[in-house]
Amino acid sequence: MQIEVKGRNVSVSDELREHVEKRFRRVDRQVSELAVLEVEVRQETNPGIPDPHVVEATLHLKGATLRAQDRGRDARHAVNLCEEELTRQVKRHRDKRRGRRKGDTPTIRGASPEAFGDGLTPAP
Repeated sequence: MQIEVKGRNVSVSDELREHVEKRFRRVDRQVSELAVLEVEVRQETNPGIPDPHVVEATLHLKGATLRAQDRGRDARHAVNLCEEELTRQVKRHRDKRRGRRKGDTPTIRGASPEAFGDGLTPAP
């Protein structure tokens, strides 16, 4: 997975870049090598906002784009919150794709497979 870290109204230090790469390793293990993750860090200048640091993460996958945005008291905290949210989304997306691939026949809750018949014998 390729990781791009950008800063708006804030400079991205090497320490913050390493923290982003470290936190998003879990996501990296679950997606393909062709995936691209864009992390944008910005700081709001309004003094009335209690959490001025905003992190937006956009993950471009084959056939899907996942986004997460979080605020925090500092950039590292916002990155941690954003990573947790994106991890949940990746897991949900992966489970959906696996469920589609299985090719299982849909079942109705509470009904046994015998209730549908095998398709070879006529129904009574």
